[in-house]
Amino acid sequence: MNHTKYHIFLLNIFFCLSLFAQGVGTTYEGDRPSMKAIKIESAPEIDGEVLNDPLWQAMPHYSDLIQTQPNFGYPSSERTDIRIAYTDDTFYLSVICHDARPSELVVSDARRDADLDNTDAFIFILDTYKDGQNGFIFGTNSQGVEYDAQVDNEGQGNFNANRQQGGTIGGFNLNWDASWVVQTQVGDFGWSAEFAIPLRTIRFQAGKDWGINFRRNIRKSNEIAYWAPIPLGFSINRLSLAGTLTNLDLRNPGNLKVIPYVLGKFEKDYEQADPSLDFSPDAGGDIKYSITPSLTLDVTYNTDFAQVEVDDQQVNLDRFNLFFPEKRAFFLENAGLFTVGSPGEVDLFFSRRIGIGTEGNLVPIIGGTRLSGKLNRTNVGLLSMFTEDVAEVGIEKNNFSVARVNHEFKGRTALGAVFINRAGLESNNDFNRTAAIDGKLGLGNKARLSGFYARTYDPNDTINAHAFKMQADYLWNNLEMRLAYTEVGQGFNPEVGFLLRSAFRKPEALVLYRYRPKKENSKILELRPHISYRGYWNFDGFQETGFLHLDNHWEFKSGLEVHTGMNLTTEGVVNAFEISDGVVIPAGTYDHTEAQIVFFTNRSKPFSINIRSVMGGSFGGSRYLNSGTLRYRQGDNFNVDLSYQNNRFELPGGSFTANILRTQLSYAFTPSIYLQGLIQNNTVDDLWAVNVRFSWLQRANTGLFVVYNHNLRDGDPLNNSLIIKYTRMFDLVK
Repeated sequence: MNHTKYHIFLLNIFFCLSLFAQGVGTTYEGDRPSMKAIKIESAPEIDGEVLNDPLWQAMPHYSDLIQTQPNFGYPSSERTDIRIAYTDDTFYLSVICHDARPSELVVSDARRDADLDNTDAFIFILDTYKDGQNGFIFGTNSQGVEYDAQVDNEGQGNFNANRQQGGTIGGFNLNWDASWVVQTQVGDFGWSAEFAIPLRTIRFQAGKDWGINFRRNIRKSNEIAYWAPIPLGFSINRLSLAGTLTNLDLRNPGNLKVIPYVLGKFEKDYEQADPSLDFSPDAGGDIKYSITPSLTLDVTYNTDFAQVEVDDQQVNLDRFNLFFPEKRAFFLENAGLFTVGSPGEVDLFFSRRIGIGTEGNLVPIIGGTRLSGKLNRTNVGLLSMFTEDVAEVGIEKNNFSVARVNHEFKGRTALGAVFINRAGLESNNDFNRTAAIDGKLGLGNKARLSGFYARTYDPNDTINAHAFKMQADYLWNNLEMRLAYTEVGQGFNPEVGFLLRSAFRKPEALVLYRYRPKKENSKILELRPHISYRGYWNFDGFQETGFLHLDNHWEFKSGLEVHTGMNLTTEGVVNAFEISDGVVIPAGTYDHTEAQIVFFTNRSKPFSINIRSVMGGSFGGSRYLNSGTLRYRQGDNFNVDLSYQNNRFELPGGSFTANILRTQLSYAFTPSIYLQGLIQNNTVDDLWAVNVRFSWLQRANTGLFVVYNHNLRDGDPLNNSLIIKYTRMFDLVK
């Protein structure tokens, strides 16, 4: 194994040196393209038919997409005709995706918001404020899947947050669901799509042009092309490089939606002394009102999240906190506006603290309000939520409030502040508050400085109740560099936030280069050699963690991808801790080396594999972390992912294994009617958990939901439930 690690080390050193020695390439920096929207008096019929529709054919079309892969800077291999129109209340877009081989179109999943990366797809982004920072994404594939998302801060999330799970806190919010329509048709010409997006669905400022960009995936050739060309390393989220949509004459469409729900829950708790089947009905709902086209008021009562997917099982193999992402729809809309800090590591506001206790138990939400949107170039957000008491676990009634303001200047620059407050409603001396300022300074299109400073306040007499971060980024011409420093004081305690760990000083850095072979017949699409480091020290100067990562990603035009890396690690244990039953890690410093390899096959194929393996030293012994995922799809209806994670430790204090088995299945009867299943087994907790969800969607993730949960520990049943929920959206202002 030692030879393998050093071979990987030398291999990556060679590629880092040789590719950096070639210098930095050039990318497109020309004027951004523009197009006109056409005002129409009558709405087109939304049926996916574009090629023979006289209304669309009478309009000018826009094409000329440019590849980012496989042949960067070349024209797209297939023609794409795009047309845009609007009425007083609806935005329309049609696209014809010409394809010489339509029988080979790739469709991997028919569910709403299914990943479009590995399928033939058309995606566009609307910068409705024309601020170069925030936008709405809409997309589809040849089967008419509805795909939408919110983007803020050009989709830029946190650097090296070390999250255990992906989730949405800010940057890119896939869980935002709007009310709109798309229809598609497939023919000898390829495929076409028509989008109809009510103006009340999105936020905009009247009298302004919009930023806009389009992306097309041609999966059979692994091709990605954009209308407004994008440099390597960027995506459609890079709104400061988008084109412009002109000729918009929009009015306030008015928006008042009432979204009630009714619910029935059958539950049997086998941990009770005398378990019985209980039935509990419930009702509640939300109201959404647009004060202006860019400022929206949301009101929620008896908030319920029964249809939300359960959390993925995790095993804590260290002495720090696990991160579980927010998945509840009410808190996900405009989530990026309320995000301040270093997401996944130092979150000043973490909405999972509302309605979910520290042990994962549910806390009933009485209701609340949220005002969010934009006033000229200033983002504003106000949130206030009330939760019930839960006497059996000692939780009292609370109010959670957040006030956020963020002003965006030209040139990717912004300055903001946030105030977060938790107040117990049954005691005047039960509170926790966080105040912070944050900002970013854009240095042209290529570089940016950003950071925040925060303090917490509570009844306790604490010292160093502060946290801050400073970060510098450079991303252009194939080269990405980042440098950051984070500090969290001993007394910093954001009770409505999330801390991966407390009381630390952390420097970190990254250098990454993207190399594209110039030979058209090269089998390699891209090489990404990179080196990164992060280290944590406590306030006594003792290093608790050091992680030096040296890696190269080999991405092939066939869709195959291999990552070969090496890690030099340091773990400083201040106090002995039990990592597993009977296995204790003594205090001390442990320096180790480990090798890692990651392997993907083409994820657009019906069958694909993802394997990750880490082998090396750990806490004075060895660890072997091996995980694999098998994916199989049958057409666009049936998908199954089978994942297995094996963690094996051989330590001086003993040996143990910790395994997680996860199976995800889905069957889509139509893009809006589907059945999903999640089966998980956690060997540490001896837990089997089954979550089955049937969804019959109507508009904006409303409709009929049937959810069944079945849990077993050591073969004995735990808390099992069946939930039937129906929710509907009513437009009261047309």
